[in-house]
Amino acid sequence: MFLAILFVPCILLTQESYSFVNLGINYTNWTKQTQDNILTKNFIFASTEYGFGSKLTEFYGNTNIENPFNSYDDEQAKNLRFLMVNDFDIKLTESFRIHLQDFHLQTDNYFVNDSVLGFSYKYIYQGFWFKPFIGVHYTYDSYFNGVNGLMTGWLLDYKFKILEQTFSIFEWNEIEFLRDKNFYELVDGTPIGDSKSNGLNGAIKFYWHPNEKITAGIEYRYSKYKRGSKEFLGALIYSVKCNF
Repeated sequence: MFLAILFVPCILLTQESYSFVNLGINYTNWTKQTQDNILTKNFIFASTEYGFGSKLTEFYGNTNIENPFNSYDDEQAKNLRFLMVNDFDIKLTESFRIHLQDFHLQTDNYFVNDSVLGFSYKYIYQGFWFKPFIGVHYTYDSYFNGVNGLMTGWLLDYKFKILEQTFSIFEWNEIEFLRDKNFYELVDGTPIGDSKSNGLNGAIKFYWHPNEKITAGIEYRYSKYKRGSKEFLGALIYSVKCNF
């Protein structure tokens, strides 16, 4: 599924109407509560975002290298990690689409690949767009392999100006439900991993665009019954990006 989502956009890149790519440097600062409850550390990561839109398709992807100056086999909380996200829509109409998305994280001691196949609807009005989606969720990771319930959620983006300066707000939000019991509890009912049949995962981002080449922003990252934890997790992420 991961490779399919990665290569299908290349095949369907026809009648392109827009494309973009950027490179960024980012810093994730977890809340004290998060660091007290789970094994995690603040970290730097390098990122690239890329995508295109056409009459037939829309594609967005990003790749992150977390702790780029550390070793791949370093301790779990601060080792080198690779993350890739792909979001791909095939347009049935201008608004109604077949929706595919894929999340992949790879470390020395753990990997996870979450894929979703379903439908989305995109509403566009001036500087605002909103895209809810729903689909079948498939998980393949170090501990579980199989259909893992359903996922729904949304993405939205709003661009606006204040005192002739351009800003934007972006949000992505995912809600998992009806997960396979083998994913979140043992046979005797003992909670493991995310520990619930449902989970919440997302982020709200605020960006300043001083010119076409530079973007700077801050992001609030949140999750609950996700990332292998039953705790509420939160972080602030600071970013500077160069647009090409």
